[in-house]
Amino acid sequence: MDRWLAAKSKEVSTRTLRDLRSILKRAIDRAQARDKVKRNVVMLCEVPKGKDGRPSKSLTLDQAEALLRAAESTSLYAYIVLSLLIGARTEELRALTWSHVDLDGKPAADPPVPYSVMLWRSVRASGDTKTRKSRRTLAVPERCVEALRRHRERQAVIREKAGAGWQDQDLVFCTRYGTALDAGNVRRAFRTVAQKAGLAADEWVPREMRHSFVSLLSDSGVPLESISRLVGHGNTTVTETVYRKQLRPVPPEGAEAMDRIFPRANGGA
Repeated sequence: MDRWLAAKSKEVSTRTLRDLRSILKRAIDRAQARDKVKRNVVMLCEVPKGKDGRPSKSLTLDQAEALLRAAESTSLYAYIVLSLLIGARTEELRALTWSHVDLDGKPAADPPVPYSVMLWRSVRASGDTKTRKSRRTLAVPERCVEALRRHRERQAVIREKAGAGWQDQDLVFCTRYGTALDAGNVRRAFRTVAQKAGLAADEWVPREMRHSFVSLLSDSGVPLESISRLVGHGNTTVTETVYRKQLRPVPPEGAEAMDRIFPRANGGA
């Protein structure tokens, strides 16, 4: 078992090795309960360090705008708009239903009722979101509202063409027969759009739109605490250390603040 894990460590990440060990442990636990084996040898094995994974990155504002333009005429447009503009996880969008989307709202009411999306589900086995704080309702920008309305109209045409073959699961993002998208569907479609946008398609994956949402908001001056709540993190640590990427090569905030605090004396050198 140690030799097998060591060989796998050259192919997969440490996280994957940990998952493999866990699966094996559970399988042998069941065999042990049925007197098929005398001991669980996996308990004697340590998880070796695996292959380094590719660090996630963020789109710049120009790249994000290029991606949105490239997606406009595709079936993935609304998906990309929501990923970039509200920072939803890809697993949350694949499980999103129309009953959890409010495109009516009452912006003129007092107080206003914003257009919103309820991220209450995911494609995880339990159907629940990643964590308790991940279950959230978000106000959505006008661009998202427009994209979702267009997407709903397009889906109605597709549903009519499918006829009796349509399986109504109320999904916002689905196949041409109304069934759930899998990760491969989204990844392939996203890379096609990325290539059209002038990006190196094989270097980008859908989850990096969520990283881009965090980074672009941070770069525009939104407090980290607010961003953390929007993306459903329990605290700001993960938001800052994993998701936020520095988009500006030289952050000016410190120098600008100190210029206000200690203004340059008139006529000083």
